[in-house]
Amino acid sequence: MIPLAISCVHCTAAKLGLTSEDRLFADLAMLNIAWQMVEHQAVFTVEESAKLDRDIPGAHTKNLFLKASDGQFWLVTVPSHVRVDLKKLPMALGSKKLSFGKPEDMIRLLQITPGSVTPLAVINDSEMAVKVVLDSHLLTADRVNIHPLRNTATIGIDPADLVHILNHWEHPPAVVAIPYLDPV
Repeated sequence: MIPLAISCVHCTAAKLGLTSEDRLFADLAMLNIAWQMVEHQAVFTVEESAKLDRDIPGAHTKNLFLKASDGQFWLVTVPSHVRVDLKKLPMALGSKKLSFGKPEDMIRLLQITPGSVTPLAVINDSEMAVKVVLDSHLLTADRVNIHPLRNTATIGIDPADLVHILNHWEHPPAVVAIPYLDPV
């Protein structure tokens, strides 16, 4: 029997000692996903990010790293200007009661720090412990802006390409109408 050659970008990347960000951009290239990136000062809040948003076209996002009472982790990405109704969110996700995840869980599972949360961080979720949720409003945008694993840059990509790369990493996102406290 002839052994099959299996192509694994992540395996090769790990052998070469590539960083998570190097692996991210290698996967974007391999999947022919177009992107644009803007380097900027570190931003830790939506308010800080809003100062930069007017110069970057597309839908701007914020991300919630959450943990359900049954232990399930969630990464929920919504438009940056909305306030999520956290009381109604579990029902929308089909989840148990939710609370914010601990920074140490974020670092352990996604290898990112608070302020750098992004759906792209599931590239590091080798435990397959985090479920990704994208607000359905984001999929109607021409471009979605997210962090590339750090809060000193913003990367803009087509929403369909975001779904594509998440699927590639075996983290198919749930696309959900997230409940808001404010109208969109």
